[in-house]
Amino acid sequence: MGSPSSSCAQRFRSCTPAMAICLLFHLALLMLSSSSAPTHANSEGEALYALRRAVKDPDGVLESWDPTLVDPCTWFHVTCDGDNRVTRLDLGNAKLSGSLVPELGKLERLQYLELYMNYLEGPIPKELGGLKSLVSLDLYRNNLTGSIPASLSKLSNLKFLRLNGNSLSGRIPRELTKLGNLKILNVSNNDLCGTIPTSGSFSKFSEESYVNNPRLEGPELMGFVRYDTGGSCD
Repeated sequence: MGSPSSSCAQRFRSCTPAMAICLLFHLALLMLSSSSAPTHANSEGEALYALRRAVKDPDGVLESWDPTLVDPCTWFHVTCDGDNRVTRLDLGNAKLSGSLVPELGKLERLQYLELYMNYLEGPIPKELGGLKSLVSLDLYRNNLTGSIPASLSKLSNLKFLRLNGNSLSGRIPRELTKLGNLKILNVSNNDLCGTIPTSGSFSKFSEESYVNNPRLEGPELMGFVRYDTGGSCD
């Protein structure tokens, strides 16, 4: 009696050419679907694990972030949707120190990036402008430096932008006035300079959004003070 493998081979050899091609086609589709299914999950897990490597975690809040798992949806402080795509990262007040990583920009369905009240340093990666589903960006009360990336103007779904209580410098990117869904803006308690934009969505924000930026002047007077020259940034 022959083995199952030899029996399968005999059946395949007995197929007509058309049947063999059809069988190979379906087999290829099956292999493709099985190999590509976890691609997003794996890439998102890698992006989050890049953050874990870049920060110090004295309280072990990231202990469950195991890169050997198929996807990061079982990790603490990570929320996913029905497709196992990351939608929330909740790490506020977690005593994390270190820096943000550009890999976070790969989380295409991320809606809430909550990293407030930590000890994060360095710049805000421009790659965060790739988070096309983002609704809330909360990085307040860290030690972030550098300028506010103009790429954040690509976040068309953004409603809450809170960057207060850092050491951000430079001008407020005028491109941010294109964020039509923005409801809350807070860039107070930084070292921003130049003038305060007042067009677009910025027309509804009060001075409280900008207080304690000693070099920031405004509001911008359209036709009287040029955005790129008004206010001191020396």
